[in-house]
Amino acid sequence: MSAASGLFVLVFLGLALAAPLLLYALVRSECDRRVEADRETAERLARRDTGDDRRMR
Repeated sequence: MSAASGLFVLVFLGLALAAPLLLYALVRSECDRRVEADRETAERLARRDTGDDRRMR
């Protein structure tokens, strides 16, 4: 029983350390894919994302 509980603790600690690192890596990879645009292009992209055609001029 002691070996099983020791294994459980090791697996739990491994997951507790791996989960934040995985989340950090996912957030960093999302930041690498961002589009840098000037103000006019950013506004046009934002209007296109909303799907509200009434706001278009």
